[in-house]
Amino acid sequence: MSFQLRREEVLDGAQLNAMLEESPARAAQAILLAAGQGIVEAQALLGQILLDGRGIAQDQPLALRWFGIAAGQGHLMARNMLGRCHEHGWGCVANAAIAAQHYRIAADAGLDWAMYNLANLLGTGRGVTLDHAQALRLYQRAAEAGHAKSMNLLGRYLEEGLVCRADPVAARDWYRRSAEGGDFRGQFSYAAMLADAGLIEDALGWLRKALATGNVNFLRVSMVSLSSARHPSIRQMADAYRQRLGELLVA
Repeated sequence: MSFQLRREEVLDGAQLNAMLEESPARAAQAILLAAGQGIVEAQALLGQILLDGRGIAQDQPLALRWFGIAAGQGHLMARNMLGRCHEHGWGCVANAAIAAQHYRIAADAGLDWAMYNLANLLGTGRGVTLDHAQALRLYQRAAEAGHAKSMNLLGRYLEEGLVCRADPVAARDWYRRSAEGGDFRGQFSYAAMLADAGLIEDALGWLRKALATGNVNFLRVSMVSLSSARHPSIRQMADAYRQRLGELLVA
């Protein structure tokens, strides 16, 4: 399938995302055109490709500007990305307090990713007062909306009994749902509970899934944890995690 772009055509968000999969450079042209025409989805998408350098030269300050334009039109993910930029210093000086303000606006409007990001700040006291109770409420709201990463962290609160009654049965269920939702941290958490229950083969299956998509920080921490596991088959997974970490570090 090929796309034909004429200047009088303004493509919608779904078309623009499809073009990104086929031809990032051509998609960037269409996104620029649509963003200039005021299509809010294109404005948010322009911010993202500028941030990533996908099909266009990376420009974090310009990405921040387009996220701001889209957020001003009520685009919740763009508002969330403004928070991400301010949290991590993408195109601006890092400021977790400003990040929290943007996350809160989008979270109050119902965006699960913003609930998750704001909860992360509240749970660590970055840019806001440490508040595990509020973090837990946000993780639960996002988890109930289907957010896989929040499911994993909700499971952790329930497993540890942090500002709530410990409930390992509920924790395992949320870990399972997170794992099935594709979150590598949830897959690792679920594998740990399966291993503790003696379900070693099931645990190994989820550890392999987490290995396939886990990032560098996750692999580094998980490798250490696996190396001290009680079961020999689980300990052996540390070698696979170490190898994958090395591959990512030299990529």
